Amino acid sequence: PYVIPGSAVGAGGAVAPSNRITMACIGVGGMGTNNMRAFLANDDAQVVAVCDPVRANDQYGHWYKKGWNGAWFGREPAKAIAEDHYAQQKRSGTFKGCDACIDFREIIGRADIDAVSIATPDQWHAVMAVAAAESGKDMYCEKPLTLALAEGWAMVKAVRRYGRVFQTGTHRRSDGEYRFLCEVIRNGRIGRLNRVYFEIGPNNKQAPPADWQAEPVPDWLDYDMWLGPAPWSPYHTDRCLYTFRFGLDYSGGQTTNLGAHYIDIIQWAHGSDETGPVEFEDLGAEWPADGLFTTATKVHFRARYADGLEIECKTGNDGLMRFEGSEGSILVDGGKFTFDPPSLKDTVIGPNEMRLYDSPEHHRNFLDCVKSRRDCAASVEVGHRSVSICHLANIAMTLKTRLQWDPVAERITHHETANRMLYRAMRSPWRL
Repeated sequence: PYVIPGSAVGAGGAVAPSNRITMACIGVGGMGTNNMRAFLANDDAQVVAVCDPVRANDQYGHWYKKGWNGAWFGREPAKAIAEDHYAQQKRSGTFKGCDACIDFREIIGRADIDAVSIATPDQWHAVMAVAAAESGKDMYCEKPLTLALAEGWAMVKAVRRYGRVFQTGTHRRSDGEYRFLCEVIRNGRIGRLNRVYFEIGPNNKQAPPADWQAEPVPDWLDYDMWLGPAPWSPYHTDRCLYTFRFGLDYSGGQTTNLGAHYIDIIQWAHGSDETGPVEFEDLGAEWPADGLFTTATKVHFRARYADGLEIECKTGNDGLMRFEGSEGSILVDGGKFTFDPPSLKDTVIGPNEMRLYDSPEHHRNFLDCVKSRRDCAASVEVGHRSVSICHLANIAMTLKTRLQWDPVAERITHHETANRMLYRAMRSPWRL
């Protein structure tokens, strides 16, 4: 039922330009540039355009590799990185063939682009993904998938209606150690899975003073395009770039930013990719009283599945996870996996036991699926269900209450105020 674009047909050995998957990267900040570099490393992908309202800047932080002319990220550094990569493959040592633009609709309108990478602030994901699907483009979209739970419904509908390939950027789905952990649990090696405890890191940026003042918009930023569907607000340095993570108009805070990764693995280990918990409870989250940063300063919630599995999340040591079963446990801490009993680490999954999706590398998996039209390791439904848990936890923590959730109807029962929080209004002219 699908038509494979001509540029997606692979070739043996060196890949001719005419046989490459043509790609555009929308959002080339920290993660967006990292994703672009990953696609550049694959010979059967060709980055032909980049898009970002940031021209060039160096305000993301020193932990990133500098990109171009002293600036870390933005459309001009990204364009230069791509063209330098392809220039090294040409005898002439020069290459000019990657376009750069501010408005993503220039990308969506191009018939010569097969796929897009979306790595923008969260308020943009749904609008861009639905537009990309309608224009016949496949998508690699960063996590957290959405800003509001209801946006996921629109993304799932569009991706399936138009037959597009979609990969959510929850890259642990393509990590062999996490796949092994999930296979051990899914095949009953620790008995019944009763509880999962995990921690996410605190906000890693100090909030500006409560009496912060508006600043002039810098000349390297198209601020109106950066805001997009989000409410209009006066510009401040700490509103944009990486620190958008700490404003509720653009993000769900660390609950969605970091929590999406770990909840995704819990869903995989539990076999819950098509459903979710039935109850959410605040356990004492803390929120800022006022100021520019509005996301939770302390996260603490519990969720319960219909079969009795409980998960608990709190602010602490980012990435610490403990899976507790009736016959054993698995601890993940700092990338180290500790099995109890220790013999679990030598588990061999038999040929007749459950084997999970094997994807050695997340970006490569996306490109392979563009060609085969197979679902990716982290499909749009997987990404939606995982981040839905984060959104529902944020709602419970905001209202300081316990919520009942129907994962089939995807509705909070007996609490209309909470149900209205599944949606976010969008600033005109943007809509789904």
